[in-house]
Amino acid sequence: MNTVAEPIQQIDQVDALIKSIRIPPRPSLLSDLQRELAAEDPSLDAIGRIVASDVGMSGALLKLANSAVYGGRRKAKSVEQAILFLGINQVAAMMTGLLARQAIPANSAALASFWDISTRRAHAMVFLSRRLRMGEPDVAHTFGLFCDTGVPLLMDRFKDYSATYAEASLEAERPFTALEEERHNTSHSAIGCLLARNWGLSDHVGWAILHHHDLAVLDDPSTPPGVRSLVALSLLAENAICRYQGQGESLEWNKGGAAACAYLGLSDEETTELLDELLEAFHED
Repeated sequence: MNTVAEPIQQIDQVDALIKSIRIPPRPSLLSDLQRELAAEDPSLDAIGRIVASDVGMSGALLKLANSAVYGGRRKAKSVEQAILFLGINQVAAMMTGLLARQAIPANSAALASFWDISTRRAHAMVFLSRRLRMGEPDVAHTFGLFCDTGVPLLMDRFKDYSATYAEASLEAERPFTALEEERHNTSHSAIGCLLARNWGLSDHVGWAILHHHDLAVLDDPSTPPGVRSLVALSLLAENAICRYQGQGESLEWNKGGAAACAYLGLSDEETTELLDELLEAFHED
């Protein structure tokens, strides 16, 4: 038996599989935005012009700036005001998410509410990040939008992936990604991480996407705190979304909720209060 050749062959097979999955290229508007943000002194006017070049983006920015999740008591009446209220980094996160929605197909019946849930998760991540003063809200927003983007890409690649996803959603003990890897030699977490890297998103976002179902990272001190924080906050966000939809606690919460609260330093009472506040914000929107 050739013990050296077999692992190499397996690596080649996985590499070929990854290359067969259509990863949308980075949108030109995102490249323009990232180029401006990388400047020594980013221009609000230049960013405003980039946003204003897309009518849908302008409307989404105003809606976000005036949403309850962002605590918008002041009402933005223009793109410029919205940018001032939210800040450049949060505007960049919103634009990145809207461009993702345009670039990634989610038109099948199985994905009817994909972007609505992703957007609600992103808003929840911002709320939690601000409320707990944990990390940067714009990074939390981007992670919330992108953490499941591998799902529609895998549905586009594999005809039977929707069945895999449905079954994996019912896994009460094993990681969500276990069944994906058994059947397809990859997972939506891995594909989402690849997309994040190709689109120039932050390293913490990419690594958190890769590990958001690998709940052991919550107890792993070698994992960067920024990654662990995003994974922990995502469990709270998912639990709140499930409750908002009338489904009770999420299965992922049962797998890692206690570890997430321990990492975040939350007691049971504090967790309940925080989730109630988040649900109230959902209803206000």
